[in-house]
Amino acid sequence: MPASSTPPNSAKMPGRNNRLISLHLTLNDEPVKAMHIAYLSVGSNLGDKLENCRNGISAMTCSASIRLIDQSPIYRTEPVDFRDQDWFVNYAVKIETDLDPLSLLNFLKSIEQNAGRVPHAVRFGPRVLDLDIILYDDVVQNDSKLTIPHPRMHKRRFVLKPICDIDPDINHPVLQQKLLCLLENMDEEGQGIIEYK
Repeated sequence: MPASSTPPNSAKMPGRNNRLISLHLTLNDEPVKAMHIAYLSVGSNLGDKLENCRNGISAMTCSASIRLIDQSPIYRTEPVDFRDQDWFVNYAVKIETDLDPLSLLNFLKSIEQNAGRVPHAVRFGPRVLDLDIILYDDVVQNDSKLTIPHPRMHKRRFVLKPICDIDPDINHPVLQQKLLCLLENMDEEGQGIIEYK
């Protein structure tokens, strides 16, 4: 009988290849989460201010949904609006996240509450930890729960200066001006800001 030209074990190979193809499709079928860039303002003016801020960032980056990309220098900043309170420690962070804006907001609020922040405290008053979403990609959102960009960011030196330290060329998606331009055109009166030593 003539020798078979079929390679040994060839009958098993299609099944093996099918399993590999099936595994490949299974892995590739997993949804890829879109990643977003957000800039946050971090602040505190109660207790150990700097430690409060650091603990807040640490709690935030423990989540697999958030990666810290960059951080500004740390500043001591004069209170705004409600002036009769201690100076703040403030800085900004740039993060990458797969959370949508509202989910990110809810996550940050939970960190604030775990740090001891009291809801419904004095508006613009003292707080143990403040984690604000300033920018989220180029998203413009304005509803009862969240406004992006932060509605007062262009009036706040303690917000603009740290973010400009990270990237001065960011464009405000509503005002259509670079943040550095907004910072340079701010009124010099009040809103003292001193690099933390």
